[in-house]
Amino acid sequence: MRHKLSGKKLGRPAAHRWSLYRNLVTDLLNYGKISTTLVKAKEARGLADKMITLGKEGGLASRRRALAFIFDGKVVDKVFGEYATRYKSRPGGYTRVLKLGMREGDRAPMALIEMVE
Repeated sequence: MRHKLSGKKLGRPAAHRWSLYRNLVTDLLNYGKISTTLVKAKEARGLADKMITLGKEGGLASRRRALAFIFDGKVVDKVFGEYATRYKSRPGGYTRVLKLGMREGDRAPMALIEMVE
């Protein structure tokens, strides 16, 4: 039974799933918006918000936690610089998920996940 367990398994082993999440969040923070499936976008949204919150906290421990999750050090610098100042007064909700319709090949629901201005 899956009582009170959060998150989707996405048909992948745990290591593959976390690598997928890390790639999605790294690309989202680097490019500002990405197109992916709806379920993946909803899962990546919370993780990206946590990285922005770490950037707002600042400090060495927060930077190391972000570096442990985000693949690219330049993206971490962007989180702790640009995004931390942009969302300084915002209490949360740094990302937005917009539905795009169905993918042509397999009719999977697609979504655009982007950073809120």
